[in-house]
Amino acid sequence: MGVRFAFTGGREGWIRTLLTAVGVGLGVALLLLTTALPNVLSVRHDREQARRDYTYDYNPRPAADDTLVIADIDSTYRGEDVRGRLMQREGSRAPLPPGLRAFPAPGEMVVSPALKELLASDGGRLLRERLPYRITGTIAESGLIGSHELAYYAGADGLDARIAPPRVARISAFGEPNPFPASDTDPVLLLLVLVMFVVLLMPVAVFIATAVRFGGERRDQRLAALRLIGSDGRMVRRIAAGEALAGSLLGLVLGAGFFLVGRQIAGTAEVFRVSVFPSYLNPSPALAVLVAVAVPTAAVLVTLFALRGVVIEPLGVVRTARPPRRRLWWRLLLPAGGLALLYPMLGQGGGNGNFNQYLVTGGVLLLLVGITALLPWVVEAVVARLNPGGVSWQLAVRRLQLSSGTAARMVNGIAVAVAGAIALQMLFTGVEADYTKATGQDVSRAQMSVNVPDGIPAARVTREMAATRGVRKVVALSEGNVGERRMSAELNAQVTVGDCAALREVATLPSCHDGDVFALRGADYDGSTQQLAKSGTLFLDPADGEEDKDSVTVAWRVPPGLKQAQSRPDPTGVKRGGFLFTPSALPAGSAAGIRGQVYLGLDPSVRDAQEYVRNTAARIDPLLDPTTWSSTVQTGQYRSIRTGLSVGAACVLALIGASLLVSQLEQLRERRKLLSALVAFGTRRRTLGLSVLWQTAIPITLGLLLAMAVGLSLGAVLLRMTATAVRVDWASVLSMTGFGASVVLVVTLLSLPPLLRLMRPDGLRTE
Repeated sequence: MGVRFAFTGGREGWIRTLLTAVGVGLGVALLLLTTALPNVLSVRHDREQARRDYTYDYNPRPAADDTLVIADIDSTYRGEDVRGRLMQREGSRAPLPPGLRAFPAPGEMVVSPALKELLASDGGRLLRERLPYRITGTIAESGLIGSHELAYYAGADGLDARIAPPRVARISAFGEPNPFPASDTDPVLLLLVLVMFVVLLMPVAVFIATAVRFGGERRDQRLAALRLIGSDGRMVRRIAAGEALAGSLLGLVLGAGFFLVGRQIAGTAEVFRVSVFPSYLNPSPALAVLVAVAVPTAAVLVTLFALRGVVIEPLGVVRTARPPRRRLWWRLLLPAGGLALLYPMLGQGGGNGNFNQYLVTGGVLLLLVGITALLPWVVEAVVARLNPGGVSWQLAVRRLQLSSGTAARMVNGIAVAVAGAIALQMLFTGVEADYTKATGQDVSRAQMSVNVPDGIPAARVTREMAATRGVRKVVALSEGNVGERRMSAELNAQVTVGDCAALREVATLPSCHDGDVFALRGADYDGSTQQLAKSGTLFLDPADGEEDKDSVTVAWRVPPGLKQAQSRPDPTGVKRGGFLFTPSALPAGSAAGIRGQVYLGLDPSVRDAQEYVRNTAARIDPLLDPTTWSSTVQTGQYRSIRTGLSVGAACVLALIGASLLVSQLEQLRERRKLLSALVAFGTRRRTLGLSVLWQTAIPITLGLLLAMAVGLSLGAVLLRMTATAVRVDWASVLSMTGFGASVVLVVTLLSLPPLLRLMRPDGLRTE
């Protein structure tokens, strides 16, 4: 009978069931997306491994009919990674990269669809200058890890003469196993992942539980009518469960539809530089079945739980009288139980073993569920003590006093999300220093650097970089080594070559002219310079042994009265040791053992200065690799987890907004006759609109305050678990809270047009 009422109850029943189904469907869609995440990660990893072309074998195999020389020429364009490869086929059986049908000839390239679109747009003008190849095809999906990945394979000649693993290597197959064993998962990072999943999924569960209770007051009135014709209490509860079951089953269908639509949209979207193909989003069958069983079961249980305190009699519903005061003691047991589960792991940190994932999950769940239990009591206790005010305030407060539970249910989801976000933000901020390392690079002196490969004159790189748009300073410092023997020297020191202006970047010079040589004092790591300076003859680029055939050792006679210079931090933050040479002081024939390094200072007023530098480097040599400097660098795992949190938070935020809007529309629909009656009595629409805003503002304020308290408590406990000092970044806490409030504000504003349509006297009509 309950299922029949849901689908055959006229327009009223259909609207109620549809709203419930939409609310449940949005949650189901996000749950299905979550169940598809393991497959997404697995497919991305498998495809990345399948196209792996690195080798760390520094004794390359000889050329054969099945070998390929491949060079890594990855780049960056306006913050987006561009995966690039140069290839030279050495035989008819050379391995073909995944996603390619044929090898591109020299001067041609095969590109990803996203890169082809970018190159054809106005925004890809500078990138086109960097890739002077003719496009002859596109990379298939099997060769890409995401729909928005920028990647290309270009043909080249002469790579076999420049083999230098791992960047330029000779391979016979793609996807060779990684020679380095996988490292163990960091316990703190595992804790971050566990808490992140719980925090992101809890609001989904709360919204599903809220959606199945849409139309609760009208439903109770219908159940009272059923009591009048002979149904007993158990019957009406089963009928109510049947209605909830019908709405949840329809929600499963809609959720599957939403998921399929979102699956296609995901193939065209990029969130925080992460993109996927629709084929990646295949939910795990076992997890999908679990969702299909858990959602209807939860709908029935939530409905029966909601009716536990409602006495439905033949002549009405007792709940319309003043409800009894909610009890507090059992609501405090939930967060207390959560803290008790987390307590054994306080101070465990990253070096004292792994965290118990069951205790972590259970503890965080109980703390967040505790918000949903505490918030109705808080709202009821506060609104009961609110003082009278204007008409709109009185209307809002009286409504909240009569149905504080309904108002709390609307806010529960956003409160749980904000509390989890605050706790996660505290945890990320607290442990960030452990996964963020200082590079030592002085970004005030240089913003980019270029390593000059063998065979390219450093003077040419310096000259062309100086003429590049957006470059205001160029410091060229070439580096090598010197020893007391031609071979297997026991004493070694660094050699730095540059003009006087460049040498002053690494040392304090008494005076300097071309032809001068200096011995450095005060280096960070050096114990041989002064001893070598007393030798009569030194050897530049000493060989490591007889097998070192590439070394070109050149003798250098130490001049008498060698000048001394005090070392100072260079642009990389290191105090160098060894010897400083001006260009003309360098012995003839020693240039082959000197490696060039060019440091670049950029003009911040030139928007694409970095892109101009990369274009100049590509024009000089495709293997020239400009590096962008930063003062700090984060570990890859930590950065990946933070990116995953951002993507998940964006999805949950979309669900929060959509579900809140559906919930608000359902509340307005239920109050349609009341609003129409107030308008018929002469209440101004402005007053009613303000009353609706107050009805939203009061619970959300209380909910966010409770969320801040629980979030700060959970964050402090998590930080103590990681053996990290508890620090509160109030700017982040307030921004998270404000973010939640802004979502509610936007949803409220979007609900105003339907509210104005409902405030008409003809809303009193009935069928």
